[in-house]
Amino acid sequence: MTRKLGSGSLVIATHNAGKLKEISALLDPYGVKCISAGSLGLTEPAETGTTFVQNALIKARAAAEASGLAALADDSGLSVAALDGRPGVYTADWAERQWFEGLPGRDWYMAMGKVEGMLAEKGADVDRSAAFHCVLAIAWPDGEHAIYEGRCEGALVWPPRGDKGFGYDPVFVPAGRSETFAEIPPEEKHAISHRADAFAKLVAEQFGV
Repeated sequence: MTRKLGSGSLVIATHNAGKLKEISALLDPYGVKCISAGSLGLTEPAETGTTFVQNALIKARAAAEASGLAALADDSGLSVAALDGRPGVYTADWAERQWFEGLPGRDWYMAMGKVEGMLAEKGADVDRSAAFHCVLAIAWPDGEHAIYEGRCEGALVWPPRGDKGFGYDPVFVPAGRSETFAEIPPEEKHAISHRADAFAKLVAEQFGV
């Protein structure tokens, strides 16, 4: 039987205020008080894993050990069938532009262009199927953990369309839809996304909903 969170405090292994707000809204109905790792002054561990599960666990375990509380972390990314699952765990890395002097941060249009360029090299009839993945990891200070995996199937389009999303959203059309994630209203996207799938599994097992 999987260990239950129950009500109380949960450290969210992130320094991103937006992610904290999103996760807090999802867990608040179950009496869970979310605290960010950033607000506790916890450092972000190096994500040295080669899978989403490994990286999510690295972050959750580091936060749990440092805080003495249960911790939740997520790791997500895009896998493209014709690229043998890449960019995968390196999804964000493909947007890094730090090698350009004076241009810190990430350039997602560059990242989308890199994926499209690699697909174009394979010819006009290339398989454009892709999937977004999300892994949620809960870790307790004593080492116990739970994993929840979510997935959203779809296909890639070019050029990018829409301005509502982020990351690779403007080129990803979820299965059964004709709009990209960046064209779909946020509330609709959140209902069908890979993160929604993972959270539905977490809530079902942890809270019996």
